[in-house]
Amino acid sequence: MPGWHEATKELQDAGEIQMVGIIQEQHPDRAALFMQWKEMGWPLMVDSYNLLEAPYVPISLALDEHGVIQQVLRPLEDVGELDEAFLSSTFDDPVTEAPSAATPPDLESLRVQAQQGGADEWMAYGNALATWGPENRIDAVVDAFSRVVEAEPEDGWAQFRLGVAHRARYDSPDRQPDDFQKAVDHWSAALALDPNQYIWRRRIQQYGPRLDKPYPFYDWVIQAREEVAARGDEPLRLAVEPRGAEFAEPAQEFVRRETTVAEPDPQGRVLRDEGDFISLESTAVPAAVGHGEVARFHLVFRPITEKKAHWNNEAEDMVLWVDPPRGWEVERQMMTHPLPPELVSQEERIIEVEVRAPERSLRRTATIPAYALYYVCEDVNGLCMYRRQDVELTARIRRP
Repeated sequence: MPGWHEATKELQDAGEIQMVGIIQEQHPDRAALFMQWKEMGWPLMVDSYNLLEAPYVPISLALDEHGVIQQVLRPLEDVGELDEAFLSSTFDDPVTEAPSAATPPDLESLRVQAQQGGADEWMAYGNALATWGPENRIDAVVDAFSRVVEAEPEDGWAQFRLGVAHRARYDSPDRQPDDFQKAVDHWSAALALDPNQYIWRRRIQQYGPRLDKPYPFYDWVIQAREEVAARGDEPLRLAVEPRGAEFAEPAQEFVRRETTVAEPDPQGRVLRDEGDFISLESTAVPAAVGHGEVARFHLVFRPITEKKAHWNNEAEDMVLWVDPPRGWEVERQMMTHPLPPELVSQEERIIEVEVRAPERSLRRTATIPAYALYYVCEDVNGLCMYRRQDVELTARIRRP
């Protein structure tokens, strides 16, 4: 988008063309921040579920004043061709009657049709609900696409959209256990059905290991905020902040970063937190790995607010220790999570770790043991404790 914006800026300023964008982002407010950063003030529409069924991005189209596509322009070098062949031409209006204004679909009617019909009707309802439904629609969207996948598991579009819905719910107050993992599972199922689908692959790579990354996805966010603020503007807020994997640089090889770190609790003497104070959610990306391939695990630790549990930040950093079984390798065996400046806090803490599967294995799944060490307190002015939580990283192994 920025290349086309700069190349056509004079045409835009002269009123010769109007730029309009449609994005496939899972988190569209990140695109809005990018637009603010690059001072691109034209309209931007959102198609997170890829209802357009675009096979790749970017796709650059030249539409005339009647809304008819006159050119499909992919290379940026075609700007000159656009200027000469498109702007200098006059196009007839092919429409004999003025098109009616777009109106929202009748969601209740579509819901009834879905309940009385099959996969096609549930897909139509899910598509409409995802776009036009009320703010609290996410559970119904998940349910609609789930019914399509249940009836037609070979439908790649349903698999992808169900993954989008699960991830959207994961990022919402209505988050359910394993929503992130289910999103990855369905994206992976979609990609297995059509390995050539660029957008499906990129959605997995966004959260996946560095060996599978084509580029760092959101490394520009920090620079964008700094430059927007330097202009005297307030950077647009993001509902979901990018994290580890989304900033990570691509890697050409899997390298172990340390070999002589001492295990922090080798005898297992630290008392256990069995999820009484801190909950744990683990997600593996991709959903399954082949022999010798790498998975990235996202571990999210959250204080249990119902018990008023909170982190105690007056001591050492939180630690994660990974003890890979024979044949498995881990990039870092010990990782730390830095403490915030506040003495106590209730933020979620995320640690990401990459592991490589053995070159040969007869197993379909493997359990990689790990544990976290942290300081936690119960209730306000309550007892503070040093605790260990045992972790099992479950990796699925894809057979050749």
